[in-house]
Amino acid sequence: MNSPIALNRHHSTNPIPILQNPKPYKSYKFSNVKLPCTIFTNSFKTFSSLNNRFTVKFPYKTRNFELNRLRASSNDAQSIAGTSSFDDQNEVREPSFLEFITSERVKVVTLLALALALCNADRVVMSVAIVPLSLSHGWRQSFAGVVQSSFLWGYMISPIAGGTLVDYYGGKVVMAWGVALWSLATFLTPWAAETSVLALLAVRMLLGIAEGVALPCMNNMIARWFPQTERARVVGLAMAGFQLGSAIGLTLSPILMSQGGMSGPFVIFGLCGFLWVLVWVSATSSTPEQSSQISAYELRYIQNKVAVPSLSKNEKNTREVIPPFRRLLSKLPTWSLIVANSMHSWGFFVILSWMPIYFKTIYHVDLREAAWFSAVPWSVMAVVGYFAGFWSDMMIQRGISVTLTRKIMQV
Repeated sequence: MNSPIALNRHHSTNPIPILQNPKPYKSYKFSNVKLPCTIFTNSFKTFSSLNNRFTVKFPYKTRNFELNRLRASSNDAQSIAGTSSFDDQNEVREPSFLEFITSERVKVVTLLALALALCNADRVVMSVAIVPLSLSHGWRQSFAGVVQSSFLWGYMISPIAGGTLVDYYGGKVVMAWGVALWSLATFLTPWAAETSVLALLAVRMLLGIAEGVALPCMNNMIARWFPQTERARVVGLAMAGFQLGSAIGLTLSPILMSQGGMSGPFVIFGLCGFLWVLVWVSATSSTPEQSSQISAYELRYIQNKVAVPSLSKNEKNTREVIPPFRRLLSKLPTWSLIVANSMHSWGFFVILSWMPIYFKTIYHVDLREAAWFSAVPWSVMAVVGYFAGFWSDMMIQRGISVTLTRKIMQV
């Protein structure tokens, strides 16, 4: 009976002598490698390497005692066999295009893009509906601006709280609650508009609070599911959904209002949000390690490439709930990002909220045509955003630092 023991190949090149009269319970060294031996009763045993390059024989008899059997763990086997084969197994090849588009992480970012599309579609419905609402209730444009801005009262606060909740509970749970709440607010908007102004403002504020968690959830999920060389393009893909949501909401709202009254788009988009929540809860997880549908290859690829620590299964993240605001606000990059996003949001929300009214009041076009004109910037932004992300990934893959790449794209 042969008991094979794997030895490192570069240790087996030296000639190995045959031992004479070995002492019991010893480990013998061959070229600085310890060779453990298991001895059986009344027999001559042969120990050979896996590559059969040498044989060592031990003429030894044992009686009336037992020896503990050596059980080599996987770590022991690796230390005996060397690290070359172990390293080869851990080298994960880059996925092909087909493997990438059919992977679990692409399913996650696709659902994120759909959620962000619903987020902006629910947001811009009021930009179209504010015209008939103002006419039916006799609102001035200044008060119409108050109704439009009530969304931002909640949206101004919730991203900070939402980011903290995402770090603590994971993106899956927070995103599900966010979409459910903003879909409920969208669904209730026609009822609130007919009830009272305060009810309408409260529902719009709830919409802003719920939608404020969308981007923190997206950033958290992408950081945990995608390696750094893929993040820019998937952010571009997710944000393409965000911008296309504006185009879809602006173009479909007049059509739905003409068929189902002013409540038509609010009801349809609200129901779509509830349907999305059902799919999201059943088909995704906050981290790759928690996914029951991910393949072993994709999980190994993500674990080797992603530097962000994942949440333990069935455990909450134990990091502090309150972010270090004092430290963050003392950093110049923080303020540069705040200023850049403030200027971006200024133009973003002015165009998003007022373009349909602008085309109708200044150029006297039909509301449906005004919505089509208003959708053009968001469609262009969706296409350009994806290619900008693809370009960013190419720059990082070619050796340009992540910081410089982000600065270039921000400018």
